[in-house]
Amino acid sequence: MSKTLLILTGHSKGLGKAILDHFLAKEDVEILAVSRTKIDLEHPRLTQLSIDLSELEEVQSELENLFPIGNFNKLILINNAGWIGQIKAIGSLHPAELRTQVNLNLLAPMFLTNSFIKSYKFQDAQKTLINISSGAAYRAVSGWGGYCSTKAALAMFTLVAAKENQNENFRFYSLAPGIVDTEMQQEIREAQESDFPEIEKFKDFKENGELTSPSLVAQKIDYLISRPDEFTEVIQDVRKIELP
Repeated sequence: MSKTLLILTGHSKGLGKAILDHFLAKEDVEILAVSRTKIDLEHPRLTQLSIDLSELEEVQSELENLFPIGNFNKLILINNAGWIGQIKAIGSLHPAELRTQVNLNLLAPMFLTNSFIKSYKFQDAQKTLINISSGAAYRAVSGWGGYCSTKAALAMFTLVAAKENQNENFRFYSLAPGIVDTEMQQEIREAQESDFPEIEKFKDFKENGELTSPSLVAQKIDYLISRPDEFTEVIQDVRKIELP
C-alpha cells in the first residue's frame, strides 16, 4: 500500500479541522498536525505538535521535528494556519498585532516551505505543497491591509518556489479556499462598519447560505492533490475545482 505523510498547520478548528478529518478517513495517510492548541483526539495515524506559529523562535527550534524522513510515496505540506488580524484602516493598526499577523500568515509558512523543500528535495516521492491563500491576495479590501498584504506576499513566495523546483516530483499551489463558513468569517461579521465598509456584503453571504462548508473545501483539496497533471498552475481557486 502506498503511504502518504501530510503535515498540516492550524488543524484545531475551521478549515484545518475539516482537512484533518478528511485525511484521517484515508487509511494510507499519516498526519503530523501543528497548532498552538492540541485537540482532544487520539488516533494511531495522528501526531500533534503544540507550536505557536506566530513565535518565530519557537518555529525555528521545532523545524527539525516537522519533516520526518520515512518510506513515503507522497509528501504533503498544507500551510493552513492564518489570522484575519485587526480589521482596521492602515494608520489605526497596532504594531504588535501587525507583527503577529505577519509572523503567522507569512513568515511561518515561508519557514516551513523552505524546510519542506530542503528536507525532501531529493526524496523519490510525489511532493505537494499548498499555501492557503485568499482572493484578498489580489484585491485591496478596506480594513484588511495586513491580511491582503501577507496573502499576496505568500502567493509570490509560492510562485518563486515553483519556478525554482520545476520537476515532476514537486507541485506548489497558492490556493484560495473561497468564503468558508468558519470562525474567521464570524470575526469579519463582528467588525465595525467604519473599519470595514464591506461588512453588509459578508453578513449577506451568511444569511443567504452562500458560505462554503469546510468539509467540501477539504474534499476539493484532496481532489487537487490527487490530480497534479490536471492542476498545473500555481494559483488555484477552490471555487473553480469541480468534483465529479
